[in-house]
Amino acid sequence: MEIVFATKNKNKIKEIKLLLPKKFKIFNLDEIGFKEDIIEYGKTIEENAIIKADFISNKFSIDCFADDSGLEIEALNGDPGVFSARYAGTPKNDLNNIRKVLKLISKKRNKKAQFRTVIALKTKYISKTFEGILKGTISKEIIGSNGFGYDPIFIPNGSSTTLGEFKSSMKNMISHRSIAVNKLINFLNSNKIV
Repeated sequence: MEIVFATKNKNKIKEIKLLLPKKFKIFNLDEIGFKEDIIEYGKTIEENAIIKADFISNKFSIDCFADDSGLEIEALNGDPGVFSARYAGTPKNDLNNIRKVLKLISKKRNKKAQFRTVIALKTKYISKTFEGILKGTISKEIIGSNGFGYDPIFIPNGSSTTLGEFKSSMKNMISHRSIAVNKLINFLNSNKIV
């Protein structure tokens, strides 16, 4: 099956390609000649995923999926959430985002958080979303240089290390994105779309 992953994020593309079976031929936005930015005006992670998938599907008349992800921290009322990528302002900067989170949560006792991904699938006949959640806590400091985004300050439940210390193969076994992708794959297989 040929399908477009509506993103320009090279880290996300790399992760998804490792997760998808070989029968999927995946293209990113650069590969289909789309150089613009899709305006994400949604108020939720779900809305932004749907906006991106609908936009690319309608513009190119192709099957595609898009994702939106965010870090949701209990003590910050679910923030940064939909604003995760630009939490410290524009242009987006992972290190500045991490520093802002660590500063805001430093005096909070509750460090519970979750990573959440929503994938929106859009084909000629189907519009559907798939959610993946990884629960954990926020560390007191930046630990690890693997991964991207908030990985160096997120400790998954049941682990003593941050995602920033995980090898990519280990992260892909438990990540919020892999949970959502596996739901997508199971749906495509069970509905004989591939």
